[in-house]
Amino acid sequence: MPATEKNLKIPRPPVIAVMGHIDHGKSTLLDFIRKSNTVAKEAGGITQHLSAYEVVHTTSGGKEQKITFLDTPGHAAFTGMRLRGADVADIGILVVSAEDGVKAQTLEALHTLQQKKTPFVVAINKIDRPNANIEKTKGELAENNVYLEGYGGEVPFVSISAKTGEGIPELLDMLLLVAELEELSGNPTLPASGIIIESHVHPKKGISATLVIKDGTLRSGMFVVAGDALAPVRIMEDFTGKNIKEAIFSSPVGLLGFNKLPETGSTFTSFGNKKDAEKTSYEFAVKAEIAGTKNTEESNEKTIVIPLIIKTSVLGTIEAITQEVSKLNTPAVIVKIIHSGVGNITENDIRAAGGNTNTLIVGFHVTIEALAKDLAERALIEVRLFDVIYKLTEWLEEIVKTRTPKITVEEMRGTAKILKTFSNSKDSQIVGGTVIKGAIGVGETVKILRHDTPIGEGIIIELQQQKLKVKSVDEGNQFGVTVKSKMEIATGDKLQSFVMITT
Repeated sequence: MPATEKNLKIPRPPVIAVMGHIDHGKSTLLDFIRKSNTVAKEAGGITQHLSAYEVVHTTSGGKEQKITFLDTPGHAAFTGMRLRGADVADIGILVVSAEDGVKAQTLEALHTLQQKKTPFVVAINKIDRPNANIEKTKGELAENNVYLEGYGGEVPFVSISAKTGEGIPELLDMLLLVAELEELSGNPTLPASGIIIESHVHPKKGISATLVIKDGTLRSGMFVVAGDALAPVRIMEDFTGKNIKEAIFSSPVGLLGFNKLPETGSTFTSFGNKKDAEKTSYEFAVKAEIAGTKNTEESNEKTIVIPLIIKTSVLGTIEAITQEVSKLNTPAVIVKIIHSGVGNITENDIRAAGGNTNTLIVGFHVTIEALAKDLAERALIEVRLFDVIYKLTEWLEEIVKTRTPKITVEEMRGTAKILKTFSNSKDSQIVGGTVIKGAIGVGETVKILRHDTPIGEGIIIELQQQKLKVKSVDEGNQFGVTVKSKMEIATGDKLQSFVMITT
């Protein structure tokens, strides 16, 4: 690739995440923008439940510009996942109700935006409501160190009604202005790279994923690698479900044909040939295996988190279940409630799992909607329904047990001192000694110590006392022993026997 092409940078459309407190109008805002500005309606296919989409907005200056939105408010790939050095969203919209003001989840969303240093625009919503109080809302934001433009700060804001559409064109204009100030750019000549924001298994079509391209271009005939998952670019769809041959930066695409489920929130790269793609995928798998082997002992000491989503028929039940769930936590495993609510289990609840197949979803005196059930099956998310709390907790308790890591430790059995050597061969030694602590037994592994320093290991093949074969010898007794070991045992050495115990 010529140097001029390699360094080419042109402006790219922004990727937007909508965040804020529940019921402050995030979904309504996205629905209005989508219906008013999308190029076309969904057409099914593998992208039927695509969690990102593009809109084309005509600015106040008459210019048409693309914007990509993450479809799920507060999408897990933005708020809850470590994205290995890359964030999905370039800009956030912090939605705050002019009726309710700043709430707990508003502050959580604000913390996420600030932590990731993501620029954001405040959308003061529900200005059409009779109880709307814009000035009060601005004051509450200032109390939480969010100083709006014109009110002593530099944070841009727009007053809107997601219901009527008032202020939404101005909001989109503001997003594009922020994007311009951020100087978002990409190189269309590079192979595509970006983020996996969703992955699932289709019972007939196979494994597919939703990708947001952050740089470069993805073309038919290329190969995508995300971790150790690989897919040829043969069946690729845009957010409307239309088959496409090419997609550029900031575009959300659906890609079918992965050899395994790519991890949600992981980065992807693309290659022009299969050999390079397979090499990268293989190298990742090898590194992961080495890291896993290296950290086995450390991982046994780390706490495993089981994400849990709860849906109930009444609010009070959530508190009761939460109390019961907290009793199940152990030093090794914690059940963490990541989302809860009242009503049937919906697609949004499945998406709240963020594609994490370790997440459990439980419903209490509720049902699961058909589309949600289908999505859960494709995403390999386990959903269970209960009508008795103790049945729910019994099931969770069993899950905690099965997910508790098995810890293997050495249990010392005894120590013997070698008093005499009789014979040795290439693979075994016959020696005599006395047990000075505990007991030693046939079949046990022994460490051979010289001057109290381990020099090798062996296995006790045979034990004798007074020329009679025995299974074990206790402290204070002498013995003869055959040890299977290539290490030559000398007078004065110690044998330290142990067994491996898994708990």
